[in-house]
Amino acid sequence: MNECKKLSTCEFCRDFETCKKLEKGLKHNEWALSNRMAKIKKKIMIMSNKGGVGKSTVTVNLGVALAEMGYKVGIADVDIHGPNIPKMLGVEGERLKDNENGIDPLSVIENLKVVSLAFLIESPDQPVAWRDTAKYDYLRELVGSINWGELDYLLADLPPGTGHEPITMIELMGKVDGAIIVTTPQDVALLDAQKAIIFAKDNKVPVTGIIENMSTLTCPHCKEEIDVFKSGGGERMAEEMSVPFLGRIPLDPEIASRCDEGKAFVTSENEDSNYSVMFKEIAKKAFLNGDSNVLNKSK
Repeated sequence: MNECKKLSTCEFCRDFETCKKLEKGLKHNEWALSNRMAKIKKKIMIMSNKGGVGKSTVTVNLGVALAEMGYKVGIADVDIHGPNIPKMLGVEGERLKDNENGIDPLSVIENLKVVSLAFLIESPDQPVAWRDTAKYDYLRELVGSINWGELDYLLADLPPGTGHEPITMIELMGKVDGAIIVTTPQDVALLDAQKAIIFAKDNKVPVTGIIENMSTLTCPHCKEEIDVFKSGGGERMAEEMSVPFLGRIPLDPEIASRCDEGKAFVTSENEDSNYSVMFKEIAKKAFLNGDSNVLNKSK
């Protein structure tokens, strides 16, 4: 049989309407998905199960930190209804280009590629009102028709919740190597984060660890620390749930400002900042240190 070796899914193929190959459809799509994912060493989900905890901020800065360490990184912005990754990386308004093998991700800096629905819609103000069927089709193309190439890490920035998007990404990516849970310290956020941990374990996804974001605010006048959303809840939950605690990130206006300006906090120009060091240490702890870490890079 003259099997098709095009790397895109059938629906994206320019010859879809006229194709007569027997494997057209599901069989070829499964092959294309498997082929793409086989070139990626580690596939990681960044989860929170609650909105507003800084999950995308964490994803962007972890991705940039790894890229600056020399690792090849891709960020898949899976948040269909609030695709904010491009704004945080300063590439809002850019467009993706396609070729016969699929869609090329956008190269942001050396070693870092990004794909987001924000690159495909006409205006950043445009709401995306899709039912789950349309979401599934989009996520399949996100995994199966993007020319990610060979990556050390693919970071999937998930929307809040444990519903359609995370379930679908686990199905499409195949073996998921880890889930990083982002939470803030207050009890309501911790309750939802706990559900994310249970979800990951139920789906056979190793929990890499918990990051406590917006942990404390340092007063700009007296330099005293203020626990705006309490403090220490993430570490306590990590101990109770028997998962690693990766570290705390403070509540700081500069982090928010740099994200709004499209500048990751961990770039080399900001390398001496205490907060930049915190992000990098969390990245090393999550991805690079210790034989027991599920994301330790194979040499």
